Amino acid sequence: MNNDYLDPINSLHVPELADTTFAMDFLLRAKEGVRNISVALTESASPDVRALLRNQLMQGISMHQEITDLMVNKKWFHPYELSEQYKLDQLSANNTLMIGKMNLFPVETNRKGMFDRTPDEH
Repeated sequence: MNNDYLDPINSLHVPELADTTFAMDFLLRAKEGVRNISVALTESASPDVRALLRNQLMQGISMHQEITDLMVNKKWFHPYELSEQYKLDQLSANNTLMIGKMNLFPVETNRKGMFDRTPDEH
């Protein structure tokens, strides 16, 4: 990969990388929500509030399972195969380092003639 973030060749596989990142973030947020609702449930005294929180907790657990199943089926997450998960984590770390080394603010940003049509004039 070259260091020119505007070069279209660098966008290969970006949608897939974005999908895995969004899914993992969603999984972590679902887990965080389950934890927070559990704490709120232990702190509430009202039977109505406790019933509401129990319902939300069950929905949160179900959503967490759905996200996990999706990620396992797409091979984005390997909770039972640590060596495979380690490989994914290493790939993610390497991609992060690669992006961090890119020159995201080059002095020259003119890309005239690089694309198949001229930009729309505004």
